[in-house]
This record gives sequence, structure tokens and C-alpha cells, in this order.
Amino acid sequence: MTDGSATVPGVQTVLGRIDPGQLGWTLPHEHTAIALWHIANRWDYWELRRDEPVIVEELGAFAAAGGSAVVDLTLPGVGRDPAWLARVSRATGLHVVMGSGWYRDAYYPAEALIDRRSVDDLADEIVREATVGVGESGIRAGIIGEIGTDKPWLSAREERVHRAAARAARRTGLAITTHAVQSPVGLDQLSVFEEEGADVTRIVIGHADSHPDPAYHKAIAERGASVEFDFLGMSFTPLERHGEGRIVESICELLAQGYAERILLSQDVCHDSQLTRYGGNGYTYLAETFLPRLRAAGVSDDEIHTITIDNPRRLLTVG
Repeated sequence: MTDGSATVPGVQTVLGRIDPGQLGWTLPHEHTAIALWHIANRWDYWELRRDEPVIVEELGAFAAAGGSAVVDLTLPGVGRDPAWLARVSRATGLHVVMGSGWYRDAYYPAEALIDRRSVDDLADEIVREATVGVGESGIRAGIIGEIGTDKPWLSAREERVHRAAARAARRTGLAITTHAVQSPVGLDQLSVFEEEGADVTRIVIGHADSHPDPAYHKAIAERGASVEFDFLGMSFTPLERHGEGRIVESICELLAQGYAERILLSQDVCHDSQLTRYGGNGYTYLAETFLPRLRAAGVSDDEIHTITIDNPRRLLTVG
């Protein structure tokens, strides 16, 4: 990192900086608590409650299945709480990495003044969270994101946040991870990041499985960014319930084309109904269902190691 941070390579967790070698199997796109329904004119009660005994139990199951780390991408405006993340990390023994920045237009908190501050001022705030900590907590962010778009295009405010994220990434070395759904908007996100001179190899385009187009997935990888399939185990829509076979095929195509180092897998737990306590798949769907499906499709253990351990470790390592 720059801005006075340590230069020895490390991964910034909510409990401090660790050696990258300590980071094993990582879920790179998750939440441990998030609230999305509280904005005006939204009534679907989309929320993952901050129920500590339940969340600790659910994450403990991931740890028991061999899990090492979780990247929590809940941001200001939807419930980010550094102290909560530190408690969860201590209670589960998992490494927890916290995100920084602002989510997507509908969820920008009013106090962030996204459209009244300069892009550089927004970038300064992300840099402070990475180098000093969030507020008075002293807890530092270890990734930028999830930086998102509400629709298949970037709004003016979203473009400002994307540019701020890119400038902060250049200054800190942190990776950027995005929210890009049901469209090829991830390519537009990449274009903004590229215009700002961000290192494309440290950018993750999220929710790629919500737009199950192999050409889109390949286009992301060809430009050097990572393709993240992180709706795995979701069952809110017919596509999520029945479309996973196409995702397996797309992953196999990417592997055959030599893009093993550009693939990430996660589950984006963000609703109470996704927890096993309430009938969902929890944080163990990859271990119990999806990775066995990849193996059955011919994906090797070495390739799975690259995807689940090496790739997130590389992206989270700074310095």
C-alpha cells in the first residue's frame, strides 16, 4: 500500500493484517448482515438480520467444511458495522475482510453526499478506511466494494463512485469488486475503471451468473478481470433454481480457454431465507453441492484449489 501503510505483502482483515499464507478457502462475496428493504417504496423485506447466535452457527458450518475466510461486502447505507464483523470473526475463527465504498444508486446514504463531493474527495474517504480505519473503530477495509449499478447502465452518481473506487484502488493497491446484474453492464464498469488507470487484473465483476452468457463471461476474462459466479445456491428466481447447469458449462469453457486464474465462486448470502436455519443453503452450498458438481463435470482438484484459494488470496493480498 501507499499512504503510509506497510509494504510487506499482507491481507487486511477486521482483526488486523495477516500473512497471505494464512488465507485458505475463501468466500469472496458474502454478507453477515444487511438490510435492503428500508429505502422508500421498497416493501419486500429483503434483509439478513444481525442475529449473532444464528450467524455464528451458520458461518461455523462453513469453517467446519474447511472454510478459512469470508469477504463481507456490506457497505454504508445497508448496514456495515466494523465492530459486528470483528465479533463474528472472533466467534467463528474465520478471517473476515471488510469492504469499502458505496453500494449502488438507490442505496447511497444521504449523508455520503455522493453528488456534492468531488470524485477525489470520495476516493480520499475510501483510502482513509483502508489505511486508518472506519470512523473511530481503527478497523480497516481490505477490499473496495461491492461497487454496483442498479440497472443495465451506470447512473451519473454511480459513475462518480466507480471513478472514486478506481482512484482509491490505484493509491492503496486494494482490489475492486462489483455488483453487476442481469446484463453485460460489468463491461461498462470495466471501461470506467480502465479510463481511471486501475489495474484490471485486480477487478472482480460480480454476479456474472445472473447474466448466463458465456460470451459475456469470456469478455470479462479476456480484458484481464475476474469473473465471479456468486449467486450459487440462490433460489429466488427460476433462473437461480434451474439455471446452474449453464453456469457449470460456462466455468468449464473458461477453464478450457485457460482462464482458471480469472474465476471466483461465492454464494452472496443476503437474506434470512438463505440460512439453513430457515430452509436455505447457508454458507456451505459450495462445499456440499456445487464443488461436487464441478468435479463431476471434469474440473480437477488443482483447478478448484486455484479458484477457491489461490485466486481470492492473490486479489486480497496488498503490498
